Amino acid sequence: MNKHHPAPQRATGPERESFMKNRQQGFTLVEIAIVLVIIGLLLGGVLKGQELINSAKVKNVIGEFRNVSTYIFGYQDRFRAMPGDDAGVANRLAGAVRASTGGTSGNGRLEGNWNSTTPTDESVLFWQHVRLANLASGDGRNPAGDSVAILDWLPRNAFGGRVGVTGISPLAGWNGTFFICQDNLAGSFARQIDIALDDGLPATGTVRLLASGAAGGAAIAPAELIDAGLYTVCAAY
Repeated sequence: MNKHHPAPQRATGPERESFMKNRQQGFTLVEIAIVLVIIGLLLGGVLKGQELINSAKVKNVIGEFRNVSTYIFGYQDRFRAMPGDDAGVANRLAGAVRASTGGTSGNGRLEGNWNSTTPTDESVLFWQHVRLANLASGDGRNPAGDSVAILDWLPRNAFGGRVGVTGISPLAGWNGTFFICQDNLAGSFARQIDIALDDGLPATGTVRLLASGAAGGAAIAPAELIDAGLYTVCAAY
């Protein structure tokens, strides 16, 4: 026996009109404005946060230049020798290795490219010597050891670039006892570093800019320096 089910009734008249109005109602201008303000505040906070992070990294890079020079002066004051070039280092520091490449050990000059990865170079063993002398933190093992990954063993700056030092001028005619270099630095940050430490000009003074990762070459001209480019910043001492 079939049961009769009454058909659902459709809203008519005022009820239908009210229902359609409710369906068509969207966000008001005030609500949209509030959402846009919230989005703007969030974006502003993210950008400001990134700016603060970058500023802290630049200060860290500037600090690295000062730290490395302090390591050298501290080592010289204590041992009367240049770290990395110290011919008698094995007798002074347990586990220390005398350099056999990159220059003449014991001549008072730190030799080898600032960004060398040859574990027997003076400019590489510099880091072992200052670490074992407790002037710098880091791995004091022999960088030529089988268990040492040289690129991980060498120090890095806040932007992931190399930090290095050499007594060989990276630029022809640029005088100094030693030169500290750091790479992988954006043009805008490199400019800030130059202003903080020197004259703000990339091709003059005691701070100069090279192509990123370059061991030497020509200094970057002011017109060639762009914010988005990557550079090596070197300081003469």
